[in-house]
Amino acid sequence: MSAPSFAEPASEHADERWDAVLDGLGRCLVCLDFDGTLARIVDDPSQARIHPDGPEVLAALGARVLGIAIVTGRPARDVIVLGGLELLATRLEDSGGWVLVRGQYGAERWDGETGEVETPEAAPGLDELRDRLPDLLDDADAPDARVEDKGLAVAVHTRSLDDATPAAGRLAEALAPVAAELDLALEPGRMVVEVRAPGMDKGAVVRELVEEHRPSAVVFVGDDLGDLPGFAAVEELREDGLPGLLVCSGSEEQRALVEHADLVVDGPDGVMRLLRALADGPRT
Repeated sequence: MSAPSFAEPASEHADERWDAVLDGLGRCLVCLDFDGTLARIVDDPSQARIHPDGPEVLAALGARVLGIAIVTGRPARDVIVLGGLELLATRLEDSGGWVLVRGQYGAERWDGETGEVETPEAAPGLDELRDRLPDLLDDADAPDARVEDKGLAVAVHTRSLDDATPAAGRLAEALAPVAAELDLALEPGRMVVEVRAPGMDKGAVVRELVEEHRPSAVVFVGDDLGDLPGFAAVEELREDGLPGLLVCSGSEEQRALVEHADLVVDGPDGVMRLLRALADGPRT
């Protein structure tokens, strides 16, 4: 069976990896980024709600697979609300499926069964970064960039600026030495630069979830640089014999994931089509 025709193959193994996922669909772990994958990118992150088709598609998919993990740089509580995940968790109870969120690159955890968010203490260097940030924005000639304080991280968005992409580059250059000085990690993305505690990334989350749930296959769908560690983890797991499928939610803004992907789809619209195709896969 071939991968869906609307998905552009980016790997010579795309069809066989698609088939391997379908063969083990009932025990497949599906890992999904949020912004740019389940939700369209918007100027104001607080308005980035899940794709209109998302609730129905995820409910259908969750009833067919082992579980769905939203692995995101956003705070878990934001994603729960923007994704309507409490309702999704309730809908999945009858089918035995589950949904969880690993927020802030894995530092936070929420699952639909307990409804509780586990959040660690913030890195001490973040307070000093916040104090220095206005001067750093001036140094990068981006004083009007939007600052999003996530509690465990600080993200600076340049999408609303006239020179959004160059401004993001200048900000990354200005913030990098300060992040290193304060023992923080710098995470560039699509017209955003984030500074957070080191030691956790989406790759670590994928390996943790696979160790915990022992799936028969894993799918990872993402769109930005922060998803590269997740892609790398799936590549490593494939070398160890676990079937895995990597999907890039494509855009003109970010092409870094394409060379690592098996399939490329057209942004969140394409992601919805692909997840529905998985949900509609053969029943055994």
